[in-house]
Amino acid sequence: MKKFVNEPSQFVDEMLEGIIEAHPVQLGYCSNYKRNIVRAECKNKVGLVSGGGSGHLPLFMGYVGEGLLDGCAVGGVFQSPSAEQIYDITKHVDASKGVVYIYGNYSGDIMNFEMSSEMAELDDIKTAHIVGADDIASAPKGEEYKRRGVAGIFYIYKCAGAASEAGAHFDEVIRIANKAKENVRTIGVAFSPCTIPEVGKPSFIIGDDEMEIGMGIHGEPGINRLKIQNSDKIVDQMLDQILTDMELQNGHEVSVMVNSLGATSKEELYIIYRRIAERFAKLNIKIFHSYIGEFATSMEMAGASISVCKLDSELKALLSTRASTPFFEQRQL
Repeated sequence: MKKFVNEPSQFVDEMLEGIIEAHPVQLGYCSNYKRNIVRAECKNKVGLVSGGGSGHLPLFMGYVGEGLLDGCAVGGVFQSPSAEQIYDITKHVDASKGVVYIYGNYSGDIMNFEMSSEMAELDDIKTAHIVGADDIASAPKGEEYKRRGVAGIFYIYKCAGAASEAGAHFDEVIRIANKAKENVRTIGVAFSPCTIPEVGKPSFIIGDDEMEIGMGIHGEPGINRLKIQNSDKIVDQMLDQILTDMELQNGHEVSVMVNSLGATSKEELYIIYRRIAERFAKLNIKIFHSYIGEFATSMEMAGASISVCKLDSELKALLSTRASTPFFEQRQL
C-alpha cells in the first residue's frame, strides 16, 4: 500500500480535519463530531441531507454547499454512517420546513436513515427518503428498486438542491428529486482494484489485461469481465446498455457525466466523451451540458462511469442554476 497515511485507523478523521481547515468559510461540523459535515451557515429552507461511506470523494460530502446539500453524515471507508450522525445533522439543518434524505441504495445506509427518520419524528421533524438507484448493471430493467446508487446521484442533488435553494416547499422538492432519479442511468467499468487503508491490500483481483463492465464502487461484481479493448469499443458497450435501458429518442435532450473512479486521467475521460458525443449526434440526441471529471470515486480505482440524465424544460432549468461547494463549482448556465 502506497498512500499518504499516518495511522490507517485515523484516515477518515484526518482527511476531514484537512477539509474543514481548508474550507472553513463553506463547511463546518455539528454536535462536536467531525464526521457530521454541514454548511457553515444554515438556510431557512427545506433541508437536504445525504450520507455514505468515505472513499468516494466528492460523493457524498463533497456536495455540501450552496445550491446542493445542507449536510452529510460521513462513514468509514466504504462503511455507512450511523443513525445518530444522520439524526444530529437533521436537527442541525431543520428549519421547520422538512428534511429530505438523498442517499444510495445500500442496506446499511437505508437502515440508518430510516432509524434517523424515526428519531426525527419524535421531534416533529418531517423527513422523506430519496434512494438513488442509477446503476443499471446492478439489476435488470423492471427491478430498478434493487439498483445501486452511484455517480448519477449527483443529478438528484443538483435538481433538488436548486429547488430547495429557490424556496420550493417540501412536497415540491420531493417531486423534483424523484423526477431526477427516474431520468438518470449510470454504468461503469473498472480496470484495477483499490486499497482500503485499514485493510492494506487490494479489494479484489483483476488481470492486467482485463476490465470488468458494471463493477460497483465498492468492488461489487459487474456483469462481464473481458479483455481490455480500445476506448471506442468500451464506450459503445456501455452506451448501448444505457440506451437500451432508457427511453431516449430522436430530438431528446440530455446531460452527460463522464466520471473517473479515481485513477483515470482527464485526458482519457475526454476520449470517452468524444465517442459519446459522436454517437449521440448520429442519434440526434442533443447534449445540453456535460460534466467531466471526478464526481464519485472508489479510492484509487482505475476506471470510469458514464451517466446520462434525460432532461425536460424543468430539469434543464434546475440543472442550470449556480452551485458552489469546495469540490464543485458551477456558474449559472
